[in-house]
Parts: sequence; C-alpha cells; structure tokens
Amino acid sequence: MSHSALGRRPRATTRVRAGLGVAAVLSVVGPFLVPAAAQAGPGEPAAPRTVTRWSARTPAPGVQVRTATLRHADAVHSWTVAVQSPAVSRLTGAATWAEVGTRGWADTTAGKLRAAGFEPRVENVQWPRYADTPHGTMGYRVRVGSYGTQAAARTTATAVTSAGFHTSVTWTGYDVQEPADRENVHVAVIDPRVFEGTVTGTHDGRVAQRETTSSVAARLNSLVAVNGGFFVISDADGVPGTVSGLGAYDGRLESLAAGSRAALILGDGGRRARVADLTTTVTARAGESSYRVQGVNRLPGTLRDCGRPGAAPSALPWQDVTCRMTDDLVAFTPAFGTDLPTGPGAQAVLDGSGRVVSAGARGGRVPAGGRVLQGIGDAGDWLAAEARPGTRVHVDEVVRDTGGRRVRLDGDDSIVSAAPTLVRDGRIDIDAAAEGVVDPRDLSFGYAWANVRQPRTMAGVDGKGRLILATVDGRQTDGSEGFTLHEAAAFMRSLGAVQALNLDGGGSTTMAVDGTLANHPSDAAGERAVGDTIQVLPAAGD
Repeated sequence: MSHSALGRRPRATTRVRAGLGVAAVLSVVGPFLVPAAAQAGPGEPAAPRTVTRWSARTPAPGVQVRTATLRHADAVHSWTVAVQSPAVSRLTGAATWAEVGTRGWADTTAGKLRAAGFEPRVENVQWPRYADTPHGTMGYRVRVGSYGTQAAARTTATAVTSAGFHTSVTWTGYDVQEPADRENVHVAVIDPRVFEGTVTGTHDGRVAQRETTSSVAARLNSLVAVNGGFFVISDADGVPGTVSGLGAYDGRLESLAAGSRAALILGDGGRRARVADLTTTVTARAGESSYRVQGVNRLPGTLRDCGRPGAAPSALPWQDVTCRMTDDLVAFTPAFGTDLPTGPGAQAVLDGSGRVVSAGARGGRVPAGGRVLQGIGDAGDWLAAEARPGTRVHVDEVVRDTGGRRVRLDGDDSIVSAAPTLVRDGRIDIDAAAEGVVDPRDLSFGYAWANVRQPRTMAGVDGKGRLILATVDGRQTDGSEGFTLHEAAAFMRSLGAVQALNLDGGGSTTMAVDGTLANHPSDAAGERAVGDTIQVLPAAGD
C-alpha cells in the first residue's frame, strides 16, 4: 500500500457515525450472504447506515457481485492541521515524525501553539483491538483548526510551520474515532459447489513485470478479478514487479514468504480455499553439503518487507521496509522471464534434472525447464565451491502453515499472500505486530498504513466454503474514505467470513468484473499496474 497523501477533498460534507454492521444492509437489499454481527472497536461506535446505491450481478452461476455505497448521517468532517511529534525509528535509528506522541509532548506542544496565537486541541488516540498490541490509549495528537477546504487548512499549516512546528494537512473523515463519510464497497462471492470455473492467483507471464488487474482480466476472459499481494515498485527495492512475499502460481513456488504472514491458498483451482499464516523453507543440496536459499526470483542482497534469516536490520517482517543481506542465495525460475541480475558473486545454471550445465559470473537468462542459482558473500563462496559443471544440485522446497502442516502444491494450486490476518475461526484476530504492519514501540511506523482509513482489498472464506473477494475505495474526491485494518476485519466478519486476510491496498486496490474496471482506484494516474492478481475464470468453453 502506498504511503502517499491520504486524499483530496474539494469540500467538507455531512457524514454519519457508524460502525461496520452491514448485516442489516445486506438483508434489506436481498439474499446474498448471511452476515454475522460486526464488532465495533475502540472509538468505533456502532450506528445505522443507509444504502444510497446498490447493484447486483451474476457473471456466472455460483458467482455473485454486489456493489454498494454505504452512507452515514449526522457527522460533519473537515480539513485540519496536524502537528507532528518528533520520533526516532526503532528499526533504523533515523529521525522521523509521528502523528501520535506522549501526553507530555502533546500538552507542551499545545502550550507553545497557544503562545504563538493558535487554538490547538489535544485528541486521545486509542489502540484498535489488535490481537498482539496494547489496549487503551496509544497516544495523543495535536491539531489546529477545522476548515471547509483543503486550501484554507494549508494556509493555516503554512503559518504553523513558520512558527516552528512540523505539520501536515489531513481530512478528519480518515480518523477511526470519527464516522466514515461513505464507503464504496464491491463484494464478490464464489460458491465452489455451484461455480464450474476456476479461481487462481497469477502473475500471468513474467514474474518481473507489472500489469493492471483489469488488463489481465480482459486477456483471460475473467469473470471477477482483484489485485493480489505486495510487490516491488522501485529499482532501489529489488526487481520491479516481483512480489515481496509468498507467491505460487500453477503449483510452482515463485517467491518466498517474508516471515510468517497471511496467505490465501487456492487449492484445486479455487474449490478449496483457505487462509493461513505460511512460511517457506528452500534448501540447495550438493552432495553432502547444503545451503539455505533465502529468495526466489528476487535481487540477491535486497529483500523488500524483510522477514528472512540474516536480513538487516531485521529478520522479522516489516511492511514497506527494504532489508539487506550480505550472504544470500537466490534461486531463479523460468517465470522470472527477463535478464538475470549481474554483479559480484557466483552463479550456477541447472537443467531440469538439477545438473549444473555452467557456472561462473552472474547474468544471462534462466533456461526453459531449468533453474539458476545466484549467491553473494558466503553463499557465493559455497556455490562456487559446490556447484561445479557436471555436478547435481537439488533444490528442496517446503511450504508450511503455523500448525506445522505441509502445504503441497499441484498444478491447479496457487497462493497469494499479504498481511495481516483479519479474521480467524470466525473472530476478528489481527496479528498486526507479528506480521510487521505496526510496532507498539514505535508509533512513527505503520500508523497511517494500519490505523487510518485507506483503500483496501480483502479476501476470505465463509462457513460454507465460499470465497469472498472485497474492495473498498478510499482517498476519493467523491467521498469514499476506505477502512482501517480493524474496520476491514469487521466488514469481512459481517459478511460471514470465518477466515480473512488483508491483501495489497492503497493505489493497488482494484476489482474488475467481466474484464472491466468496477471500482475507482485512488491513484491520480488511474489504475495501478501490480505484481500478481486473483482471477475468477469461467469453465473451459464458456
């Protein structure tokens, strides 16, 4: 999810205070799901919603798509000036800024603002009900003014900045303590007992490429499609287009997990879907010697979202953080589909049986049906010593869930991963800290990503085994403000999900129906090209 500006609003409008109880909404408009009651989190009081627009379609038997605009009444949002708290990143040690600070900082800052002629307000911010973070007060934020236009708020922000404060301009409708303005939601439900097609995660071609969800959907004649997992955008973070977590397509492992994080397993062409936290272990063996492979189809030494042993500054998952590895063995598959990375280290080219057909400097292409290993640091030394031409190197791949059960991949299985888990065993159960999207000891990390309303894409499975794919628009000039992570979890639970996860969101959030873009992505440039997607495909011949 991008950390770009949180929206562009032309004017203040009247909104409604509400939680995420959409069960009544769905039951009014007709049979769709049998949602459970939603749970409001701290600062998220439940209240009624009004559906102002509702539409439904059935692209194929067993596939139903509904679109709603959920409005909320009796609340007024505005633009405001936020004063940032100085902070230090716990991960990197770099100076940064946080939206939330201590009570002492807030009171001192408010006093200085009053002395400078401003009228600040101090607001208490509560922790959402994450499974693995503190409860109660997270901290305090300081804001100045309430304005009907962004331009007016910016004028005040300039004055506050000139007085020696670090500021940003924000829309109060993104605050979880305030009711959302409206939410434009799209929900697709795929019933494997009726649907005769398949559901698959796909990169649709080269792993090292990016394509829009709707363009892939149109090419594949897809019934419904949503964007998939997190991926590399910048050259500084690896190979653009490659996913930064676990990805498996057509039964082949094409990228490794970033620690133990949530994944959507689409077994048997989507007929057996489930959500689980997964880990991956890959080992290269040459004779009696072995070395752990820490990456598949990524730039050696560069690890987006961290989460692998030996990564610095952390071997744990950290969202949108790029870690480095000095000793790194990476495998490349034919799906990489472009020139291999070059640079210091060693390389071995393997044929389909694992026999080393060439060894030497890094570069070239992956042969059809073969594999390439690249190593740097100690891994490069091991590869140069053990993977000599004519020898055999066997690469063993294991995917396991947190229960230790092995996930075996066949040709019609796929896995798309992201973070964090939203619903487990029918309960909201967000392991936000463990999956690296917030840090209770560093409020400068992940605050806007997790605790502020954003566009979101979600996937889950209900008690009848039906797959639920959902999106909510956010950062929209027409009012849709998105969900926080807790709101996303409550929404999926209200739809009947007993398992659910958060997929990539922000500017990546996209749903296409019958090959046509159905939602309104938030990027000013339009629909974003992404790494992988989830595609609901018709039966052969349809």
